[in-house]
Amino acid sequence: MGGRNLSEIVWQLQKHGLSSQTPIAIIRDCGRPEQQIWLGTLSDIVHKTTGQSLSPCVIIIGEVVRLREYLMQPQITNTNDTSASLEKSQLPLAGKTILVTRAASQSAEFSDRLQQQGARVIEMPALVIGPPSTWEPLDSAIVQLSSFHWLILTSHNAVDCFFQRLKAHGKDARSLFGIKIAVVGKKTAESLRSHSLEPDFIPPNFVADSLVENFPWEGGNGGTAPTNCKILFPRVESGGRQVLVKEFTAKGAQVIEAPAYQSCCPENIDQIALAALQNRAIDIITFASSKTVQNFCNLIGKNQELLSQNWLENVCIASIGPETSKSCYNLLGKLDVEAKEYTLDGLTEAIVQWVAGYQSL
Repeated sequence: MGGRNLSEIVWQLQKHGLSSQTPIAIIRDCGRPEQQIWLGTLSDIVHKTTGQSLSPCVIIIGEVVRLREYLMQPQITNTNDTSASLEKSQLPLAGKTILVTRAASQSAEFSDRLQQQGARVIEMPALVIGPPSTWEPLDSAIVQLSSFHWLILTSHNAVDCFFQRLKAHGKDARSLFGIKIAVVGKKTAESLRSHSLEPDFIPPNFVADSLVENFPWEGGNGGTAPTNCKILFPRVESGGRQVLVKEFTAKGAQVIEAPAYQSCCPENIDQIALAALQNRAIDIITFASSKTVQNFCNLIGKNQELLSQNWLENVCIASIGPETSKSCYNLLGKLDVEAKEYTLDGLTEAIVQWVAGYQSL
């Protein structure tokens, strides 16, 4: 295959008159789920693919390579499409390309929101949701479920994984009779309602700190936990914040932490997303959790040599809330947008407002 002789091909093309800036694309496993794409020029493609096994591959050379971005956009095919195209061009995020870093299984909803506002969306999963290393703590808690006074669920993932494990024990929502449930965020509440349960408490701001500050203890927010108060907290296995456990324990409650899922970093970066970053085609990068920021930086670090030194220049960094924003500042050195309401709707609205303000400058 041509990939085995790439350096010779590139050298001969330039020897016979092609410019070193001639675009080139290499597609490995074309048309298959594991397809990978490398974009560059005759001057740098050998460097960009050093150490990569390119076969079997298709090599595309010439200005046609630049049509890739154009062909990925919806095309006008008749006069009726013309009016639809004009209507889309008037949407608030028209002309903006946004990178979504949520887990692949959870990105569709957010992507749809952004596309409805006119954006072109590229998904770069920075999370992989999977089972914890052991189910033992959660299984043990489920066996003793009636001994708990509160169940705290801080994410959509926690709800789904907890109820999946409940089902594995032959139990359902009826097993939670007499147990109060606190959730963080609208999405978490919606997930709970899908199991025919209504949360007993939702904090005013959709972050764990707000749950701690506003929890309905005896005597109000400044009160303490009832005697022998026992709380079940199914959560991510590693990387989560400890503020909730620390503060509730200080109030006198016994908090049982039980890993319900694990959020890991993908092994490889999405190649379409990487190509877009290489070509400076991304306008906005969105982050819906601190973990996505951390994993995004890990993936970028593995591919840093493929990106220009100032690849983040003129790219808007958008965060869903305060903790995620801290991670953006610490790891990326910047933050441009923070949602006022810490939800996907709130993040979408914040991006729309930022784009409107930026374009008016």
